[in-house]
Amino acid sequence: MTNTDTNVPAVAALAQQALAPKQVAPGNIYLVAAADGRVQTVDLTGPEHTGQPPRKAGTTTVRDARSWSAYFTKHSNEASEVYADTERLTVTAVLNAHASATPNWGDHRLVLQLRTTDAWKQWLHNDGQLLDQEAFAEFLEDHLPELLEPSSADMLEIAQSLQAASKVDFQSGVRLSSGQRQFQYVETTTTKAGQKGQLTVPETFVIGLIPFEGSEGYKLTARLRYRITDRGLRMGYKLERPADILRTAFGDVVNLIDADIEQPVMNGTAA
Repeated sequence: MTNTDTNVPAVAALAQQALAPKQVAPGNIYLVAAADGRVQTVDLTGPEHTGQPPRKAGTTTVRDARSWSAYFTKHSNEASEVYADTERLTVTAVLNAHASATPNWGDHRLVLQLRTTDAWKQWLHNDGQLLDQEAFAEFLEDHLPELLEPSSADMLEIAQSLQAASKVDFQSGVRLSSGQRQFQYVETTTTKAGQKGQLTVPETFVIGLIPFEGSEGYKLTARLRYRITDRGLRMGYKLERPADILRTAFGDVVNLIDADIEQPVMNGTAA
């Protein structure tokens, strides 16, 4: 018998030993010798084995400053970074940002994505548009809660006057010393044909709007716009600097967050 033949039982014994089952535990990496002599790696460190994610990750989006602060307080640390983006109207926190001497993953984030209110959208939608007088009157009636100066009661009376004057022929509009606009018209209904009348509307009025859901309210001035056409009187308004009001409202939200956290709020966008 050759030496090779005498080694066969020993090799077989080693092979059987390599193939013998071994108890393994999740959370570890094992090197396993296969029957053909190769070494295989068995990785049991993944979340599918341990039941735990390797780290906090993902992006959470909230809609108001209070919710943002609550989540930030729970998950932030000294290395967390906060960025306010005025163009996008967002506040983003990188909760697992790089520390001064230690790199980190930077993939656990919190985003405040503000949403404008329905009232803000509706006033902006008609900004600069000329509506027929009935549509303009209906718009005023639908938005009485936002009308501050003149009062909502006075503006309701104006809206009703506009609706009542639907069967007239408007001839001119003059600005009064009181700051109001007076329209001259002639009745066209059968019973009152030829009778003249006047309709007075404030040239400017103040509205109160909440730009973002969960934010404070702000005052805006609206200036009356009109045009007398062959289709009748068309009316509308032009808001004074609504974009500035939106930026101011966003700045106030940022200041509210800044006062509630220790980390500085940086002007910009997270990488």
